[in-house]
Amino acid sequence: QVSVLYFARSAELAGLRCETLSVPQEITTLQLWEEIVKVHPRLALIRDQVILAVRQEYVLLGDQLLVLQPGDEVAIIPPISGG
Repeated sequence: QVSVLYFARSAELAGLRCETLSVPQEITTLQLWEEIVKVHPRLALIRDQVILAVRQEYVLLGDQLLVLQPGDEVAIIPPISGG
């Protein structure tokens, strides 16, 4: 189980700021994103713009393998605009 934190537009689309999800311990970053989208299908709208942070380190969606530990933190960070 990992803690998933939603920020900005991702929180609006998911309808919450954080939750705990059960995911496989070994999973690619893209598979992790797909698991989250299964729970919150509206997040698919921002797929091409989103960045994930796992244990406070940015990761790209792709085939990078993650080995997650119980309680690890995954943050969903959409693009942030401002000036």
